[in-house]
Amino acid sequence: MEQFLQLFEANHKWAESMRSADPDYFERRSQRQEPHFLFIGGHDSRIPSEAITGTLPGEVLMHRNIANQVHPSDFNTLSVIEYAVEVLDVKHIVISGHYGCGGVKAAMAPMGHGIVDHWLHMVRELQLRHHDELAELPDDQSREDRMVELNVVKQVFQLARTPIIQRAWTRGKRPILHGTVYDSHDGLLRPLISGLCDADTVARANKNPVRSYVSELHHESSPA
Repeated sequence: MEQFLQLFEANHKWAESMRSADPDYFERRSQRQEPHFLFIGGHDSRIPSEAITGTLPGEVLMHRNIANQVHPSDFNTLSVIEYAVEVLDVKHIVISGHYGCGGVKAAMAPMGHGIVDHWLHMVRELQLRHHDELAELPDDQSREDRMVELNVVKQVFQLARTPIIQRAWTRGKRPILHGTVYDSHDGLLRPLISGLCDADTVARANKNPVRSYVSELHHESSPA
């Protein structure tokens, strides 16, 4: 009970600090929401989207599900996407995975996790499709990290195929679709795929095989 009450105490302190810095902050935010981004991420309490991106409340619309999936039959996720695109007119949609994803790990293990096994069928199929590439990696951790990346890229293409995005692109080149991966070991977001904004960019991205980004991106993100 004490931990629950601490939430309210922390909330009051946060609200007071925001008012002190900007007396009109809540009044402005209460009028309407105008987020620039829709983030579709996984369920992990270690990844607060606003904190890791340095954005303020109202700038990011966040939707989470296990293993950051875009299932064509998931009306919850599709409704969020439709609202973000048709009503809020977001400029960017980001599929954001993370290393150490429990959903990906479960998909790579033998079945026996209950209903989540049905949810993760797309990840299991992806693992089978990339069996040869994964087999060449040196250890289980490398294979798991690679599957996290492959899953993000797969979901970006799944998103691009939805009627919601297809309709939006007939009106113009937004939203722009991106895929990123978050590393909880250093707190950094790394790009995997970016800039999909019409059929041509999707086709060009589809022509290039999905590369292994782990060593490359770690190198690029390291301070000089």
